[in-house]
Amino acid sequence: MSSQAKLDYQLPGRIAAEGNGDLAARAHPEPPHPYRSPFARDTARILHARAFRRLSGKTQVFSRLAHDLPADHFRSRLTHTLEVAQISRTLAEALGLNRELAEALALAHDIGHPPFGHAGEKALDTALRQYGLGFDHNLHALRIVTWFEERYPAWRGLNLTLGVREGIIKHSRDYTSATHPELAEYFLDLRPPLEAQLIDLADEIAYLTADFDDGLDSGILNVKDVCDHVPLFRRFHDEVTEQYPSAPSKQAVYETLKRMLNALVTDLIEEVRKRVAASGAVSLDEIRRAPHRIAALSAAMEADRAAAKSYLYANFYNSPGMEEEHERAARVVQELFSVLMADPTLLPADHQVQIPTEGLARTVADYIAGMTDSYIEQLWSRHAQ
Repeated sequence: MSSQAKLDYQLPGRIAAEGNGDLAARAHPEPPHPYRSPFARDTARILHARAFRRLSGKTQVFSRLAHDLPADHFRSRLTHTLEVAQISRTLAEALGLNRELAEALALAHDIGHPPFGHAGEKALDTALRQYGLGFDHNLHALRIVTWFEERYPAWRGLNLTLGVREGIIKHSRDYTSATHPELAEYFLDLRPPLEAQLIDLADEIAYLTADFDDGLDSGILNVKDVCDHVPLFRRFHDEVTEQYPSAPSKQAVYETLKRMLNALVTDLIEEVRKRVAASGAVSLDEIRRAPHRIAALSAAMEADRAAAKSYLYANFYNSPGMEEEHERAARVVQELFSVLMADPTLLPADHQVQIPTEGLARTVADYIAGMTDSYIEQLWSRHAQ
């Protein structure tokens, strides 16, 4: 398909889809900005949020100085987020979608993560289960942007557009009104816009290629074993070593991963075009009413992606050294949770005032979820050891 063959698709917030309201609307009405679109303003608000800055101190894969390696060059949750934003902008531009909406969603997609990455999220969820609650980083992200951020005298939260708030909670999973009636305004019986659907796949592409980079750089993975077990990596590594036989090993890996990323993004663009054409959808309303999400990789590329991800789980995320990190993260989170439940006076004053309305367990979880890795380590050392 030529570069001019963009999707004939009603852009949310610029052309509101009939029956779906105005996705550029805000909970608290504001006058239009003289030269920035609503979604561009949302992007800036997310970038300037304290919760966004804290991502620099939160785990992507390595939670501490893992395996006695200096962690300066490994991804943090913030650098991962910036990589997802770059991929999302590319996807939206190529597909003729709203690039500003896609960028805002990418920047916010991990803003609700607690310290220690997925190990910390699992531990916090486990701690809440004994109180009949749970932790979901998408729903926590919505709480951050609608309540916890306090930057404006006229309202709590960032007052983001409806389109961005919907995408924050729906980019990676679906919710039902039966289980989450509080989310009724976010069209729970409909698919999210394509911009939101693409974020989950941009996330997958970003961390898949980046985690091979960090895994190989750390020494936990080695190139020969990856080539032996990951067809997608081997295909491009063979190309690179044939084209550049004298290239140092690290440069060959970098070039391999660059080509992997490009192949994944290109495949996604082409597959979305095919699926939109096959569906006949030309408006947001038709995208929303499709029987399944339209954004997806081709069957062949999805098989390659799944094999690569499976390899990372077996040989990187769940490797012996990393398992020790996960166990320690769970211990820190759950022990500090117990300490704060036993003595709520240890909570900051602005959290203590939430207890009557939110309950103690949720308030403690909210406090922990906002911490960076280093801050939770300090509190745990002071109060739980």
